[in-house]
Amino acid sequence: MSKLRILYAASEINPFLQTSEVADFIRRIPQVMQERGMEIRILVPRFGTINERKNRLHEVVRLSGINISVGDEEKPLVIKVASIPNAKLQVYFIDNEDYFHRKSVFVDADNKFHADNDERAIFFCKGVLETVRKLGWAPDIVHCNDWMTSLIPMYMKTTYKNDPMFKNAKAIFSIYNNAFEHKFDRTTMMEKVKMLDIEDSMLGNLQSADFDGLMKIAVEYADVVLKRSEPYSETLNELLATIPNEDNKRLAEINHENEDWVENYMSIYQDLVG
Repeated sequence: MSKLRILYAASEINPFLQTSEVADFIRRIPQVMQERGMEIRILVPRFGTINERKNRLHEVVRLSGINISVGDEEKPLVIKVASIPNAKLQVYFIDNEDYFHRKSVFVDADNKFHADNDERAIFFCKGVLETVRKLGWAPDIVHCNDWMTSLIPMYMKTTYKNDPMFKNAKAIFSIYNNAFEHKFDRTTMMEKVKMLDIEDSMLGNLQSADFDGLMKIAVEYADVVLKRSEPYSETLNELLATIPNEDNKRLAEINHENEDWVENYMSIYQDLVG
């Protein structure tokens, strides 16, 4: 297998933060791929529950200083980095005082879903792509994980489709059972999501302004959708049923209990880039 450049984007990674199985997967798969000769980058949000001193995060000044548009507002992007203990892997953290300095992840102390989680996801998705541009590192594959990364495939196929860093990149989206019931304000969310070359007609699948909408927009624009060998909700199963099967390379299922799960990922990556 030729050396591939793989970017992993997710909401969490062990040992810095874990709220779901996403954190374990994003800890395991990049290291395995790096050990097999792949070139890896990992980007996650710097949620306020992550202890910067304990985890030795420090700002990467040369990557910080970009402003990210979220609707009519411009929010400063701060990039921090830390190394995973006992692994030759660095993690880049997307940070912003307004979005990520609160001492919670997606819900507050009363278990109420943060009303601006849509803005936080939008900022994160845009921030990931802008960080990669500033790194000057062109990925072959952008592997997005769970709902917080769901807008990245769309941005890659629209605003960034002719960007030298992304014009040849392929987008993979992995679906997890991390649904939420909150509905965002549709009008404001649609406006905040927009970037250059994105028209209203391209956001039809996002009209519901909820978890299902984010899943649908990710599935629409991703080159490959990955499902895990586990029970999904009825809604997710209905969505997955609309995707062409493995023969058409759009939907693939991976059982992480099988010994050959790593080989399955490697095969998907290689087939995708040809």
